[in-house]
Amino acid sequence: MPSRSRSPANRLQKVRPMHFEEMAAALEASGRYRILRQLVTDAEAFPPAPDPKDLPVGQHFGLYVDTETTSLDPRSGDIIELAMVPFTFTDDGEIVEIFQPFQQLQQPSQPIPAAITDLTGIDDSMVQGKIIDLDAVVGLVSAAEICVAHKAAFDRRWLEKLSPIFTTKPWACSLYEVPWKEEGFESATLSYIGMKSGFFFKAHRAAQDCLAALQILRLPLPKSGRSPISYLLQASRAITCRVKAPNTPYERKDLLKARSYRWSDGSDGSQKAWWIDIPEDRLQEEITFLQSQIYLRPVDPPVRRITALDRFSARAD
Repeated sequence: MPSRSRSPANRLQKVRPMHFEEMAAALEASGRYRILRQLVTDAEAFPPAPDPKDLPVGQHFGLYVDTETTSLDPRSGDIIELAMVPFTFTDDGEIVEIFQPFQQLQQPSQPIPAAITDLTGIDDSMVQGKIIDLDAVVGLVSAAEICVAHKAAFDRRWLEKLSPIFTTKPWACSLYEVPWKEEGFESATLSYIGMKSGFFFKAHRAAQDCLAALQILRLPLPKSGRSPISYLLQASRAITCRVKAPNTPYERKDLLKARSYRWSDGSDGSQKAWWIDIPEDRLQEEITFLQSQIYLRPVDPPVRRITALDRFSARAD
């Protein structure tokens, strides 16, 4: 009786782990294949975070944070997962080491919407009876010199609702404060940048997103050679100006859009107006644009100077 052949999956189980790398290297060397490696996201693969007081001179303690929530609006939804990954970095913008993630689930006030479960894999049974340890959160955040998130304007608002400790830290945004497009990336999503950088991971779980982002931030960018986090540190030290343009003629909205102004409809309690964030040294240029192209008369638009302590917070609106 002929023996049954083993399935491809069974045959792969017999291959030495190192042989996978040999096969991957051979495929890459052919020039006809690109290989994606799975990013290591197991907590035990990372060392515990050190006491910041024990860091060498020139190294600093940062936190990469991410939340999973039941909605897009902090006023009506709840955080169902929080992850914070400590890391150390240097003054010139290099990540030295990444440490064990802090990751906790929390039961929301209402059942988790099906769309959120489909996106994150988090369902009501997983969060039943769970609560985020705020004392542990405060202890970790207190030691950080900067908080970083991928779309910080989202995560910061949720986290400031969770604890006021998040209002006391400067923030940076790895989505908007790194010139991904200029560096040749067609998308700034973590999954896309990770794929272009040679790895994949399970997206939309908070700790995995944090670890993937930090891996991306420590790699040199393809055109400039700079590390992405060096851009974030530069941005965190800068002052920006939020210029608002209320009561603009409707027929000039396309000029504002073309200049990257965004519209605020006032539903969040802020003034109904077009607005833009610019470097402080461009303020007079922006006022001149509004006077000559939009209002066609002298104006004194509302301007707010913003540092990283308020940037991405609702307080900056």
